[in-house]
Amino acid sequence: MSLVDSAEFSTLPKLLQRNANEDPGGAGIREKTRGVWQTYSWAKYRDTVRDFAHGLASLGFQRGDKLSAVGDNRPQLYFCQLSAQALGGVAVPVYQDSIASELVYVLNHAETSVIVAEDQEQVDKALSLKDMLPNLRWIIFDDSRGLWAYDDPILRSYESVLEAGRAYGQANPGFYEAELAKGAAADTAMIAYTSGTTGSPKGVMLSHRNMITAVEAFIEVNEVRRGDNWLSYLPMAWVGDTAFSLAMALVGRLTANCPESPETVQRDLRELGPDAMLAPPRIWENMLTQTQVKSGDASPLKRWTFEFFRGVAERCEVKRSDGQSPSLLERLGLAVGEVLVYGPVRDQLGLRKARWCYTGGAPLGPDTYRFFRSFGINLKQVYGATEASALIACQADAEANPNTVGRPIPRVEIRIDDRGEVLLRGPNVFVGYFKQEEATRDTVTPDGWLKTGDAGFFDKQGHLVIIDRAKDVGKLADGSAFAPQFIENKLKFSPFIREAVAFGDQRPFVVTMIAVDMQTVGTWAEKRGLAYTSFMDLSGKPEVAALIGAEIAKANATLPDVQQVKRYLLLNKELDADDAEMTRTRKVRRRFVAEKYDSVITAFYGGKQEADVTVEITFEDGRKSTLRSTIAIHDVAAAPPARQAA
Repeated sequence: MSLVDSAEFSTLPKLLQRNANEDPGGAGIREKTRGVWQTYSWAKYRDTVRDFAHGLASLGFQRGDKLSAVGDNRPQLYFCQLSAQALGGVAVPVYQDSIASELVYVLNHAETSVIVAEDQEQVDKALSLKDMLPNLRWIIFDDSRGLWAYDDPILRSYESVLEAGRAYGQANPGFYEAELAKGAAADTAMIAYTSGTTGSPKGVMLSHRNMITAVEAFIEVNEVRRGDNWLSYLPMAWVGDTAFSLAMALVGRLTANCPESPETVQRDLRELGPDAMLAPPRIWENMLTQTQVKSGDASPLKRWTFEFFRGVAERCEVKRSDGQSPSLLERLGLAVGEVLVYGPVRDQLGLRKARWCYTGGAPLGPDTYRFFRSFGINLKQVYGATEASALIACQADAEANPNTVGRPIPRVEIRIDDRGEVLLRGPNVFVGYFKQEEATRDTVTPDGWLKTGDAGFFDKQGHLVIIDRAKDVGKLADGSAFAPQFIENKLKFSPFIREAVAFGDQRPFVVTMIAVDMQTVGTWAEKRGLAYTSFMDLSGKPEVAALIGAEIAKANATLPDVQQVKRYLLLNKELDADDAEMTRTRKVRRRFVAEKYDSVITAFYGGKQEADVTVEITFEDGRKSTLRSTIAIHDVAAAPPARQAA
């Protein structure tokens, strides 16, 4: 029986109440402040949420009102969302790096009445927008540094709201408990805005039932233990963070841990040593790049040792995935490699204690996936969508496979329609899009099937395979299948390539635009005495173009002939969410990029050796500038004979 079937445990704030009653001294959530981990017990967690809820009530917050949290992962921002939900309100977390135009759209569309901002930077953004937000009544700030001279009447400090809440609670005994009891599983818990890959973000209404049943199903097929440490570092506006840092932490009684700052995540990760971890592909790709760079910078002996045992591990991993057992000599190599290489690498990454790790949010290249698994990290794939409460399918420990996303989680049905699109039905499917009934009808069939927009199929073992976004899957001019993400993930295995955008639909061959990884390519250039002044200068150097050409040739060797990249161009700027080229979750807005760089695509297929590029750049303060340049186009050298794609 699900927790939501009991009125006593039917909402997230009620589960917090349960945890505080049953384990008052247990660690509920931590944050690292000034180098020290500060712990809130479940009782303190509950009491703070209750006091803040009273404070919101004293400010006029009512059932159905919307509260937006904006900032880095902080306990206070999680508290305020649960406080709003306890009063029957709705949490609307927003991306902390959003520019003004994005914030205005989301806050207005959601009808946000209270913003809880982490610090001065977020307060300044909110104040600059307040005249465009007719529903906004209060801005509450947590970190008061730099705000002592602000006197806008709309501002309140977090501490002052807590203080007002304690007074309100004394004057209104039983108020919080009564409001908490009114909450029901069907109530909307949060509005999570989609990444907007095809247009304006849509507000996905998720109920307490959606969130709780999704993580219950996930826990059934994963080894989740009470008291497990979880690092809460992903953007709070991403539904994946809410699913794990709030819903799973409350349902499974995990301890959420907030790092000191985004810059200290890797250090805090290593210090904490979490029991489990979720990261999008970009994080795993960055970890791989860091590992490869450290290996490249090591002494010849250490570099040889790393590469030798890496080869042993990857050969054994391929054997295991094919159902074969490593030889006695290979098992001996793994044992020695564990001491010399694999264990130290896991320790450097902060994953020595992790029982399982997941990658999700977008496809992860199979080469990157196998690298981590071969080093003893139990990395698996999870597949989800905002409209499905972040969780649809995942892999069991014994069924890890780089080419699938596993089986549907319990109580979720999946079918593939006649166009190859993945559809699902279950208690995790969202309530609907906020104020967009027509869009809801277009996404959910009359009998309750959610259209994911992803193309996929089931393999012989019953595992779901996701090919790409259905709208992005195409064909080359000769009729061969073209799935751009598959090719891009092959390219991004290179530590020198940060982003790749492949084109080829209805075209005679595949081409790609590359954004280099400035850190690794910059280090490579410095070692060779190549001076550079900027990203544009670095990417424009012929030596760098030759380096990337060699990396593309390596990737081509793992691709079928027809899917191999024939021509490429190095972008003179990084793809940026502020320029609408990517979403805040680092997904390429493919159609927008194709339109923006139409002149490049024309030059690619017109046989030209250079392209004139004019792009608009958006700065952090909203100012815009135009960048005009002529960029060289390169042909890829012939690759070795292709082997079967991994």
